[in-house]
Amino acid sequence: MQQQTATLVHELAEPFLAPDGHSYDVRVYGREREDGTWIGWLEFDNPLLARLSTDRETTQSKLEDVSYWARGLEPIYLEGAFARAHL
Repeated sequence: MQQQTATLVHELAEPFLAPDGHSYDVRVYGREREDGTWIGWLEFDNPLLARLSTDRETTQSKLEDVSYWARGLEPIYLEGAFARAHL
């Protein structure tokens, strides 16, 4: 089976303010796995600095569940995810 491309699941309305004071747009992406489940991860994007991505943050039964998870992300979760993110 061919690797699925990433799907933009959700874009947070408010930018994330990093500890260094820079702001990043936050997007949640998902991808269907071979077994039919979906994984989701976050991308923090500041066009002047970098685009950072986390590894898998969630595994859900279907795309709609990844979307539901993404809409419930709280600022404290984003702080941890930003610390885990990498280039």
